[in-house]
Amino acid sequence: MLELIWIVIIGAIVGALAKLLMPGDDPGGFIITALIGIAGAMIATFLGRALGWYQPDEAAGFIASVVGAILILFAYNRLKRPGRSPSV
Repeated sequence: MLELIWIVIIGAIVGALAKLLMPGDDPGGFIITALIGIAGAMIATFLGRALGWYQPDEAAGFIASVVGAILILFAYNRLKRPGRSPSV
């Protein structure tokens, strides 16, 4: 039970950092932010294992999790506004 609480807390921190670093109109309250962070960690772990950066029993680190969450927000912003070119 305590592990699940830590997953949600760290997921919320990772998701909040990703939202802070990634500009755009993102969804969110606490639950969505935590889910973005948790999903970012899962994506970072999957990609890291596929690229040989992590062993099968290792998980992604904090920075890789933030990068994974940023990828999710990037994909969300692209899918939310199809046909609009990004402003630079």
